[in-house]
Amino acid sequence: MKTVKLGLLPKLEIQWNRKSVDSAKSGREILADGRVKYWIRHDTIKAVYPKMLVWWFQHLEGDIEYEGKNYNRYHVWHPEDHVHVSYEKRNSNGSVGPGSELRIVEYLGRKKNYLVNVVSPIEKLDEEGFIHNPKLYGFLPIARMEYSFKESPEGTLYENCLIVGWKGFSFKWLRPIFEFLFFDKNHGFFWIKHNIEEVGQFESFLPDLYRKENENLR
Repeated sequence: MKTVKLGLLPKLEIQWNRKSVDSAKSGREILADGRVKYWIRHDTIKAVYPKMLVWWFQHLEGDIEYEGKNYNRYHVWHPEDHVHVSYEKRNSNGSVGPGSELRIVEYLGRKKNYLVNVVSPIEKLDEEGFIHNPKLYGFLPIARMEYSFKESPEGTLYENCLIVGWKGFSFKWLRPIFEFLFFDKNHGFFWIKHNIEEVGQFESFLPDLYRKENENLR
């Protein structure tokens, strides 16, 4: 895993579409194998379409112009919590998709004890959705993230979930300890809050960014 400087970044003083938790439907459930699933059905992302989302997850690195200034695009996506994203591994032809790996660093709710510091192999990325599997510190598989994209006349119906834990009989018995040490209900709430905020922020920057960087596409 590449060395990345950890630590909170200063908040970006920009306008952003900070949707509230109650703008979406969300919840927590225990799966039959003992894993814990946190799920969200977001409010429609207006003027953002699945092809834009696929492109975005393939182009997370770099800067963008926003409100007349240049900023790191990942930081614009969540002006308070995001720290770093990069492609730990690309496919042999340089593309990003199944087989690639993301490096993600962020602090949910800007809380230092809710640090996300993972390498996450990509399993699926297309206009139907996105799946990746975070590994804590780059080697310990502890979660699965599943996204679903459905185009609508206004934009995209976007659903996603975080499944924490691992498959296997042992996890049913270890879940209380795992939640106590790594990911309790409050931690799950801040994941939901963070995710609703960043998904809402797509409306503020992604349509313009996509047009600017794909103006020659037909």
